[in-house]
Amino acid sequence: MILGIGTDLANIDRIAGVLERHGDRFRNRVFTEVEQAKAERRADTPGTYAKRWAAKEACSKALGTGLRMGISWKDMAVSNLRTGQPVMHLTGWAAERLRAMTPEGHEAIVHVTLTDDHPWAQAFVLIEARPVGTGVTQP
Repeated sequence: MILGIGTDLANIDRIAGVLERHGDRFRNRVFTEVEQAKAERRADTPGTYAKRWAAKEACSKALGTGLRMGISWKDMAVSNLRTGQPVMHLTGWAAERLRAMTPEGHEAIVHVTLTDDHPWAQAFVLIEARPVGTGVTQP
């Protein structure tokens, strides 16, 4: 069953401007060390940050909160599997919210997809609840 869905569209040039103006202050407030390391290795650093920004916004919407109610930017983090597939990790208040919205006897799976076409970066997040014991787990 679907527990939540969220989407966001971020302007890569806007994120590039924020990075230029606020640098590490912005990076350290919004992105985990893993996310920063990934972005800084990429040729399109601002695009990589913009996709992750959009993913955090989309995830907060899928959680039904938006960026309020105690949720922190770093409570939602994107990493990638070896295949390149993005994976959303929730900690802190975001993880608590996910547990609270997951029905008993179910496990929550957070799906995320990212794309960009300059100057836009887009993310979709879908939160699914699967009955425990189906043999399918999140990566």
